[in-house]
Amino acid sequence: MAGRSAPGDDLFASAAATVLERNGPLAARLRPRTLDEVIGQRHLVAPGAPLRALVEADRVTSAILWGPPGSGKTTLALAIAGHSSKAFETLQAVSAGVADVRAAIAAARARLGEHGTGTILFIDEVHRFNRAQQDALLPSVESGLVVLIGATTENPYFSVNAPLLSRSTLWRLDALDDDDIRAVAARGLLAEGAEADAAAIDELVALSDGDARAALGTLEIAISLAAGRRLEVVDIERARAGRLFHHGRDSHYDMVSALIKSVRGSDPDAGLYWLARLLEAGTDPRFVARRLVILASEDVGLADPMALVVASAAAGAVELVGLPEAQLNLAEAVVYLASAPKSNRVTTALGRALDDARRGPRADVPAHLRDSHYAGAGMLGHGEGYSYPHDSPIGWVRQAYRPAEIEGRVYYEPSPHGAEPDVAARLERIRRDPESAASPEEDSGP
Repeated sequence: MAGRSAPGDDLFASAAATVLERNGPLAARLRPRTLDEVIGQRHLVAPGAPLRALVEADRVTSAILWGPPGSGKTTLALAIAGHSSKAFETLQAVSAGVADVRAAIAAARARLGEHGTGTILFIDEVHRFNRAQQDALLPSVESGLVVLIGATTENPYFSVNAPLLSRSTLWRLDALDDDDIRAVAARGLLAEGAEADAAAIDELVALSDGDARAALGTLEIAISLAAGRRLEVVDIERARAGRLFHHGRDSHYDMVSALIKSVRGSDPDAGLYWLARLLEAGTDPRFVARRLVILASEDVGLADPMALVVASAAAGAVELVGLPEAQLNLAEAVVYLASAPKSNRVTTALGRALDDARRGPRADVPAHLRDSHYAGAGMLGHGEGYSYPHDSPIGWVRQAYRPAEIEGRVYYEPSPHGAEPDVAARLERIRRDPESAASPEEDSGP
């Protein structure tokens, strides 16, 4: 860490840095050193933007930089360091332990006491710090002994302790847009003295998924493959066989949410797109299948009773067939569910019943509904007065099935969508005229 290396170590570190600057990966060699060199994140670093104003005034406080891979989190941290009078120390969360955190804090305390110099502590992949490591940071962040700059691809509300997050400013970085990636590619071509067809750059942009580091890595390999000639589409394709989607925990649930909302909104094309994104990102197909089975009852319900059958069949097919073929079964379920009429009345009905069960009046099971299939039940009056519906010529008898305290409360109210009007009509006939409800030719309900 900074400020604690032996002279010989500094000499070797300087030599290594020189070699890497000349021969390291293209993305590392082209890393911006100032805010003016940063591509993208204009909402943070453009003239007058909030983060830029703080950096230029050297008044940056502890912050969490949250964004997808290749969006410039480390670059921004280094740019902040370049504009600050504070010392800059780095910890890698994947390799640092509590002892390393305490050593960095001790060095910051000594630096402040001996030289009056503050410390910026940059922690890459801060979401990988466990609770003990984050707790070790908290007092020093709270007192201002160190200015923490944490970088994370994960939603910090899931991965960073609430006390530490509350003492830090959250800066959200976006994936680079197409024009940004083109600018990154142009910078890379210039550095390597190479040229490329416009179609090749279009392909690079499409495959990079807003990731500057991925774009430069692909470009560097493609330049090597081209061996001095102008880059073509085939070079980009060979350099990167397929698109790599970023899929952290928060983006996983965001995509699942988008899938469910698209199907609920009756947009099969959007549903298929998000299904494809999830599958390409390596999501367990059984997880997707389970979500579709839930949706079949939650959002389609009895508006189309076959929805649960189709979703369950797709889930079974995933277990039986597996990927990649089971993608077809999931796609069929997505299209069917998206195209089906929608009703959440079963969901609403269950919510009302649960509310009564949890907060309603205390109510015992009526005696005639209690279990009477054991010796002595009759002595207790269990089952007494119960009428067996199948003994009736019409297969239905009028009797109470709920405690008196909640009798008459309505939980399920069929919607006017899909098959539910038939359900509503049948229930109404039962209440009004059970004999007509039992007639097969009039019974059109599911």
